[in-house]
Amino acid sequence: MKIYIGADHRGYELKEKLFDFLAEQGHEIEDLGAYELDGKDDYTHYAEKVGSIVGRDESVRGILLCGSGVGMDVVSNKFDGVRASIGLSPEQVKAGRREDDMNILVIASDYTTETIAKNMVQMFLTTKFAAKKRYKRRLEDIRRIEANN
Repeated sequence: MKIYIGADHRGYELKEKLFDFLAEQGHEIEDLGAYELDGKDDYTHYAEKVGSIVGRDESVRGILLCGSGVGMDVVSNKFDGVRASIGLSPEQVKAGRREDDMNILVIASDYTTETIAKNMVQMFLTTKFAAKKRYKRRLEDIRRIEANN
């Protein structure tokens, strides 16, 4: 599976650790920045890059990191086809994948340890969408809402 990852300055350090973690597991990862620590960068640029790709390609996933997670979550969800959510725990991420087919995991780096982040990423990448009738109906509602906005 191809994974697109991006982070601003507050998520940069954790992004670098997650990149290495994912590479060690053999995942195909594309880093969309930041490529160096720059305290003046803006999360909007990285959320736009990842969201614009993941929203168009159902075969890929995204991971975004910033301080609170809120900015990345807001921006990435502006793209049709994106179902991003801030990960709170591995169990919550599992539910988001299983029931809502979450395709971008947002990590609040100021509030998430490296261990919890790795556990959430594992859950994000290994949990399959359950595809129950009610879950599919909800995703269709989301597509309808996107088409009418």
